[in-house]
Amino acid sequence: MEARQGTALVTGASAGIGAVYARRLAERGHPLVLVARREDRLRALAAELEAAHSVRVEVLKADLSVDGDIQRVAQRAAGEDICLLINNAGIGGYGPFAEADPALLEQLVRLHILAPMLATRAALPGMLARGRGAVINVASLLAFSGALPPNPLPHRATYAGAKAFLVHFTRTLAGEVRGSLVKVQVVCPGMTETEFNGGYKGAMKPEDVVAASLLGLERGETVCVPGLEASEALAVLEQAETGMRAGNKPTLAARYRMPGGS
Repeated sequence: MEARQGTALVTGASAGIGAVYARRLAERGHPLVLVARREDRLRALAAELEAAHSVRVEVLKADLSVDGDIQRVAQRAAGEDICLLINNAGIGGYGPFAEADPALLEQLVRLHILAPMLATRAALPGMLARGRGAVINVASLLAFSGALPPNPLPHRATYAGAKAFLVHFTRTLAGEVRGSLVKVQVVCPGMTETEFNGGYKGAMKPEDVVAASLLGLERGETVCVPGLEASEALAVLEQAETGMRAGNKPTLAARYRMPGGS
C-alpha cells in the first residue's frame, strides 16, 4: 500500500470502523492522527496503540459538523506527513424528511459531505507532489438504495444522498488522479456490527469491512463493497450510467414531444 510509511489520519476513530482502521494501521507501523468528538475514547485508544505497536499517535478532538473544526482537521490533513486519509466519521439522521429537524440535516451534510471533501482537498495536492498517498471515503450501500421504499429500510433521503455524493465524488476523483501514484477508494459496507447500528448482531464485523478496504486499496479498487461476491455488478452500474448519458443530445426525446407518450 502506497501510504504505508506515512501518517494516517482517521476520522470517526473513537469506535466502530474508524477504531478498527486505527488498529490495523498501527499494526502496519503507521503513525496516526485520530479524530473524533469523544476525546476520552481517543486518548484510551492512543495509549493502547502506542504501547502495543510503538507508533506515534496524535489525538485531535473535533466535531466535524462545526465549521471551525472542519477547517482544523483539513489543515492537519494538509500536513506533509499525511499519506493516508480515511474519512469515516458519520451519523445516521434517519427519519421522514418532511419531519426531520433542519439543524440535524445540516449537521449530517457537513459531516458526510463538506468535511470529507475539504479534508481530501487539503491532503491531495501534497500527496500528488510527493508521488504517494491514498484517500479512503467510507460510504454505505444505502448510496445505491434510491429506488427502494423506506420499509423495511429506514427513512434516509439525506443520509443516502450524502453517501451517494461520496460514491460519485470518489469515483470521479479517481479519474482525475489516474496515472499518478495516489489512490482513492470509496468503501460501501452494508449493515455492520457497530455502535452506529446499535451493535446489531448478524451484521458484518467492522474488522471484515476494514480488511476488505485495505486489501482492495492494495489491488487498486476504487469501489470496495465488502460483502459483494460478484464484482461484475460494478460493471453493470457503469453500463447503466453510459445508457443514461445517451440522453445528452440537442433534441428532445420523442416521449416528451407526444402528448400521452411513454
